[in-house]
Amino acid sequence: MMTDRKLIDMATQVMGNAHTPYSRFKVGAALECTDGEVFSGCNIENAAFGSTMCAEASAIAAAVSSGRRSFKRIAIISEGASYCFPCGACRQLLVEFAPEIEVLCARSDGRYVSYPLSSLLPMSFGKEQMG
Repeated sequence: MMTDRKLIDMATQVMGNAHTPYSRFKVGAALECTDGEVFSGCNIENAAFGSTMCAEASAIAAAVSSGRRSFKRIAIISEGASYCFPCGACRQLLVEFAPEIEVLCARSDGRYVSYPLSSLLPMSFGKEQMG
């Protein structure tokens, strides 16, 4: 069984692979699918800042590229002292696939808080609004 701690540990491990020459703010994410498989990602910065990829987006891209579309929870951690929350764009990307996903937001000392995505992105825009 995948525990919260194990998922956060997986996010912590991949955080070490982050490419952050500009911000020096490394982030790791581990995304658990409903079938139990986990995909991880780290942030990848680019000199053209708009081309930068968040850790959450990286993990979602890996999962979707492998044919997964159903997600249970995601753990996000940074090297910072504050809890690491997904940015607005990543919240929107998560709602596309899993509006009720559990989001574990961790900080460098391993402590974490947990929220349903719906509380982090209330009144989200999703496929329901597309008609």
